Amino acid sequence: MSRRKTERLLNLVICLLATRRPLSAEQIRHAVPGYDRDGDEAFQRMFERDKNELRELGIPIDVVRDPWEDEPGYRIERQSYELPEITLEPDEAAVLGLAAQVWQRASLAEAASGALLKLRAGGVATDQPVGAAMGGGALELRVDTRDPAFPALWDAVRDRRVVRFDYRGAGSEEVRTRTVEPWGVVSRRGRWYLAGFDRGRDAPRAFRLSRITGQVTTVGKPGAVEVPEGVDVRAMVGFPDEAMDERVAVIRVRQGSCEGLRQLAKAVHPGADGWDDAELTFSDPERLAGWMASLGADVEVVEPPDAREAVIRRLKGALT
Repeated sequence: MSRRKTERLLNLVICLLATRRPLSAEQIRHAVPGYDRDGDEAFQRMFERDKNELRELGIPIDVVRDPWEDEPGYRIERQSYELPEITLEPDEAAVLGLAAQVWQRASLAEAASGALLKLRAGGVATDQPVGAAMGGGALELRVDTRDPAFPALWDAVRDRRVVRFDYRGAGSEEVRTRTVEPWGVVSRRGRWYLAGFDRGRDAPRAFRLSRITGQVTTVGKPGAVEVPEGVDVRAMVGFPDEAMDERVAVIRVRQGSCEGLRQLAKAVHPGADGWDDAELTFSDPERLAGWMASLGADVEVVEPPDAREAVIRRLKGALT
């Protein structure tokens, strides 16, 4: 948003808050800097856009129609605009502080910091260590949301908008386009999932964000998605949309290294050129890829192909 537009919106809010009686559009045009230079049509378009934008930000602009006046009047009621006094118990404030710390290194860090700033401005102390408030040692938690799809899906859930994305199924390299009515984004065992209604399958489904490829696009207008009553998105994520059967991966392991992998392998066979062949049971190729990539040059996934490709993607991603 440009500086000029920001100043104009701020001046409009101040004007509508300060007035004791509703102001007509023409009165606002002459009272608010930024409107007075425009022609009639340009002013009307700009004023309509500004009203809609302020309402989208949650600022209630009342339209008052006086039977004795030709034009409606506008104002902002202070009771609707201002927050009531904020009163929180120490443990409640501590929990809010912990929640902001959790998001400190994630994509919602800016929003969390802004929320804490507003609470502090209202006189709520949120800096108390959570461990002290809870009677235990200090806690420091972090949520990692490095999945590129997370911000778009979070916004879609908030705005209740249908989304479309390309999705790679578990245990397969096949990518299909999914159109989903999003109900919630939740974390399970360190991974993020989208729960919602898959229009293509005509059934509720859960999708792991790390398997979404490319961009997430929105379909239709905000407010189109209705979350059914009684839906438990956490329960949906507890039972993923695609069952993952256990399989065996063949992994080349450098001799004299990766003792932990060797202990977990169902079999290790002597190989050639300083390498051994290990057979390792797995069900999730992405999880296996994360482990193998962390072992660096001491391992090489031979098969199956989807596990091998998952490792290659991880390593390429580390280079970018």
